[in-house]
Amino acid sequence: MKSRIGSGRWMRTLVVVAGVAMAASALAQAPGEQPMTPEQKAQMEAWMKAMTPGKSHQDLAGKTGTWEGTSTMWDAPTTPPQVSQVRAERKMVLGGRVLLDSWSGTMMGMPFEGTGMTGFNNVDGKWWGTWADNFSTGLMTTSGSCDADPKKGCTFTGTYVDPMSGKTRQNRQIVTWPSPDDERMEMWEKGDDGKEWKMMEIVVKRVKK
Repeated sequence: MKSRIGSGRWMRTLVVVAGVAMAASALAQAPGEQPMTPEQKAQMEAWMKAMTPGKSHQDLAGKTGTWEGTSTMWDAPTTPPQVSQVRAERKMVLGGRVLLDSWSGTMMGMPFEGTGMTGFNNVDGKWWGTWADNFSTGLMTTSGSCDADPKKGCTFTGTYVDPMSGKTRQNRQIVTWPSPDDERMEMWEKGDDGKEWKMMEIVVKRVKK
């Protein structure tokens, strides 16, 4: 499995690098050189469209800054919640294409830190995210869609490997913004009985400087 995943990742990386290099080469074409073929022009236009930040990325940039609030977690539908304070530092990276989150706080009485990325893929028109923290050695990936109204927010499906069972599990995440400086995230998952229950809620507010 590791070899297959690794080779696939490298193949995708090479394809991306080759496409960007081709586009850059075409853009740098000197006067008098052989003009691009229709195929080369179409390829260049496709790659430029795929890599150029748009309105969705501008919306992401509106989420930068320092956010503070509380995290509430449930181990099971009937257990009392664990509440802790959290803080997130957010900034745009990769030329304004991706929002990088750096979270800190406490969980179960221990220091907690996590890193997430959120982006919008121009090619398939979907939002995507990643998450990793010091309470795991794995990675959770998410994908979903967002409503034009921030108050209705975004809905993501997350996939991760459950440390208890070793099996891949899915969750549903809903992120809403009641105001530009207020954010609420709810994470839901199905139990063994097939019923969905809320396992996490994070409510944060942007810190004004």
